[in-house]
Amino acid sequence: QVQLVESGGGLVQPGGSLRLSCATSGIIFSFLDMGWYRQAPGKQRDLVATITSDGSTNYADSVKGRFSISRDNTKNTAYLQMNSLKPEDTAVYYCKANRNWRAYWGQGTQVTVSS
Repeated sequence: QVQLVESGGGLVQPGGSLRLSCATSGIIFSFLDMGWYRQAPGKQRDLVATITSDGSTNYADSVKGRFSISRDNTKNTAYLQMNSLKPEDTAVYYCKANRNWRAYWGQGTQVTVSS
């Protein structure tokens, strides 16, 4: 019933920008803590950024100052604005929703940063 759908990924040159969206359904969005994670081939899935139901944000050191997580409770959607992209940012980006101890995951969207 609960669904998370990511969009906005693609191919971008180093230094470019992308905006990822995570649309949710089947759950009361305002109750959720939201997060973005990424996973490159052969590597573990790492936390990128989180935003709580109250709007508090946290970022991985590797993206701090370049990425910005936000949410629009009227659209049941979370966003990840990605600026100054680097090749090392290349990964599949996943949206996650948390309600208490239960987690829901999106299908992922590919972000490729390359010249």
